[in-house]
Amino acid sequence: MTVGGIILCGGKSSRMGRAKALLPVGEELMLQRVVRIVGSVLSPVVVVAAPEQELPDLPGRVIVVRDEREHLGPLAGLRIGLEALQDKADAGYCSSCDVPLLKVEFIEAVISRLGDYDVVTPQEGRFYHPLAAVYRTSLVPIAAQLVAEDRLRLMFLLDAVRTLAVDVDDLRAVDPALESLRNVNTPEEYSAVLEMLETDGS
Repeated sequence: MTVGGIILCGGKSSRMGRAKALLPVGEELMLQRVVRIVGSVLSPVVVVAAPEQELPDLPGRVIVVRDEREHLGPLAGLRIGLEALQDKADAGYCSSCDVPLLKVEFIEAVISRLGDYDVVTPQEGRFYHPLAAVYRTSLVPIAAQLVAEDRLRLMFLLDAVRTLAVDVDDLRAVDPALESLRNVNTPEEYSAVLEMLETDGS
């Protein structure tokens, strides 16, 4: 089974107040860091951006695709990403662009559970993490139908296919603090992550 990466970066970043993909994280920008982490274990990597969104320099092997319309949400972006991978991989690990503490061991642990399922997603109580999940590329027609019906929540897709929900506690063996699920949505969260990275030197 071949698995590529899908990184969604076309959101509004309204709580941050500026584009999260372009935030400095050490010597990289946020999107560059997440692309590097995902690309170290998966190939190819697809970045899904908004129609006119400014992107930082990315490695030449990265495939950049654009949302057909702005602000349709992550399901529409996932559909475009899966479509770009369709003839290149059996599945795609989907990530947001704002998880600078993402660990390759976490990605591999989620993918390893795919088996005969269509989707594997971490679950925390009643909350799912569909932007830290792996999806079969064969789901493109179902995702496209949901978008066409204006059913834009990722949960509509998870409910329509064979989905395995993995309790986040089962992923702590590879990521004890579940840092891979730590999104950076506000200036305060961004500052806290920078402080963490500075402290541990990563």
